[in-house]
Amino acid sequence: MDDAQLTLDLDGWEGPLDLLLSLARGQKVDLRKISILALVEQYLAYVDSARALKLELAADYLVMAAWLAYLKSALLLPRDPLAEPDPEKLALRLQLRLERLSAMREAGARLMARDRTGRDVFLRGAPEGLRTVRKAAWQAEIFDLIAAYGRISARTRPVMHVVADREVMTLEAALERVSMLVGERIDWSVIESFLPEAGERLRRSALASSFVAALELARQGKIELRQASPFAPLYLRARA
Repeated sequence: MDDAQLTLDLDGWEGPLDLLLSLARGQKVDLRKISILALVEQYLAYVDSARALKLELAADYLVMAAWLAYLKSALLLPRDPLAEPDPEKLALRLQLRLERLSAMREAGARLMARDRTGRDVFLRGAPEGLRTVRKAAWQAEIFDLIAAYGRISARTRPVMHVVADREVMTLEAALERVSMLVGERIDWSVIESFLPEAGERLRRSALASSFVAALELARQGKIELRQASPFAPLYLRARA
């Protein structure tokens, strides 16, 4: 039997205290034959002879003995049916708590008994890492290959900037044409009549150049300009 266990030797009972409490709760032991005085004396003797034990264990046994005495007093004294709480329920609750406490202590002891790093096991001074080997598995269709080639080819192809030849009328040509045509006309003529027969793009360029040429000739005093209102047709004729 474990030396740390409180074993009682009373009139009508010989065994552990926790077992006596469990049997007394189930009314399987006659508590009237149990001497509370003998119980207290054996408990004090147990505490005196086991000073090296942990204090919690002795405290648990003290609570058990106190509940055992309480149960016996409940048997000896007249029981009040309205008394709360019920001694049997309290004894059952105490037993469950003690069992739970014992399970927690056992789990804690097993946990503390495991190997500890730095005491029972030691880490390596220079741990070696794991080398990762990666192998690429390429998956591509023919369209992906052609598209990738096209993008690379577009980036590396030399860029050539070609300026398209635009058909325009220069200011010198407009001055020469307006000067020549305005001398052949006597009355006022709209400026569009001095433009050459050409496409729309050249016609717009010729109109802009002819307008600037007309302003220049008017500044030189060679022609006269007339316009009835803003954005109205512009007329011009040679100065007499």
